[in-house]
Amino acid sequence: MAENVAGLEFTPGYITLTDTGGRRSKYAVASILRALDIPTGLTYQQVGAITSLANLIVVLIRTLIDRGVLDESFLENDDYDLDAIIQSIEDMGGAYHDPDISVS
Repeated sequence: MAENVAGLEFTPGYITLTDTGGRRSKYAVASILRALDIPTGLTYQQVGAITSLANLIVVLIRTLIDRGVLDESFLENDDYDLDAIIQSIEDMGGAYHDPDISVS
C-alpha cells in the first residue's frame, strides 16, 4: 500500500494515497485498523481520561478568552478558529459549554 507514495491526505474515515504517477487510492480507515493492531496498554480508565483532558483544555481556553489573552482566532492565518476547536473537543467526548473535569 505504501510503495511509491508521493502524497498522503486524511479525510474523515479515509486515507488517500497519491503515488508518484499521480494515481490516487482511497482506503477506509476501518479496513486498515484491525483489533490486533490496537495497543493493549490502553485501559478503559485511560479512555475516560481523554475526555477529562479535553474538558481541561476547554477550561484553559475559556479562561484565556475571558482574560483577553486569546480571541476566536488561534493561529496567525486563522487556520483554527474557535468552532473548529470546539468540534475537535466534542469529537474527543468533551463538552465546551459544560465541561466536566472529573476523571471517570
